[in-house]
Amino acid sequence: MKKLLGILFMLLGISVLANQENVIEYTHIRNATGILNYGGKKILIDPFFADKDSMEGFPGTYNSEAKNPLIPLPMAKEKIVKGIDAVIVTHTHEDHWDKTAQDTINKNTPIYVQHEKDKELILSQGFKDVKVVGNDTKIGNITLTKTKGQHGTDTMYKVPQVAQVLGEAMGVVFRAENEKTIYIVGDTIWRKSVEDVVTDYKPDIIIMNTGQAEFAQNSDFEEKAIIMGKLDLERMYKFAPKTKIVAVHMDTTNHNTLTRKELRTFIEVKNLDTNRVFVPNDGEKIKF
Repeated sequence: MKKLLGILFMLLGISVLANQENVIEYTHIRNATGILNYGGKKILIDPFFADKDSMEGFPGTYNSEAKNPLIPLPMAKEKIVKGIDAVIVTHTHEDHWDKTAQDTINKNTPIYVQHEKDKELILSQGFKDVKVVGNDTKIGNITLTKTKGQHGTDTMYKVPQVAQVLGEAMGVVFRAENEKTIYIVGDTIWRKSVEDVVTDYKPDIIIMNTGQAEFAQNSDFEEKAIIMGKLDLERMYKFAPKTKIVAVHMDTTNHNTLTRKELRTFIEVKNLDTNRVFVPNDGEKIKF
């Protein structure tokens, strides 16, 4: 009888363990670049590997006279790409997919992009395995779903030259059995489409680009932000009250107007729960 009970408890224990969610690890690299260990895969997001001060500032944007990136990588490029299974490129602006990253990443690495135009571009850069993310795109047992955003205001997109520069940028939802659901929002301002993703997928973790990158102060646009900022973080905190939020895309490029220091002060002043909201340093790992 004791032996039978022991076998029963052992089987129950195995069953419980099988239904437990796995530990997810997000390593913040710099800007919107991060490494996500999820579903047994190591996935690199929006690689931006340029050396400090090696690029011109983005013309027509805030503080454009500064050289990009403003800060160095926290570790060697070769260490970042070691062992990666795939790369997700939310869009091909230089601070998400630059020449140094293209030269560093193995050309046989699977790359996942938002549409055919980006696929053709990255294929032309010598990469062999480029896929467009849809509603049910697989990386092993992981399901990727492309989400919509808008990299600026409606007013900006009414100007054809500006719309062309801003382009399109996707977000991505990650799902897998026995894993928390993750929503990488991407370069977007707050839109109903963002709310719809949170409502439909109920993500456990949201990674937001909150540097409030802006056009230059002398631009014709009254609202100048082209990605989210601190007020959007607070809005998401309230809109998704059970979700953990990671705020990134700060301190690296000339056009970001919100710093990590300022955002941390805002979080403290607003009394937001720091067990729910994270503002990682470069190289910092967060486990969920």
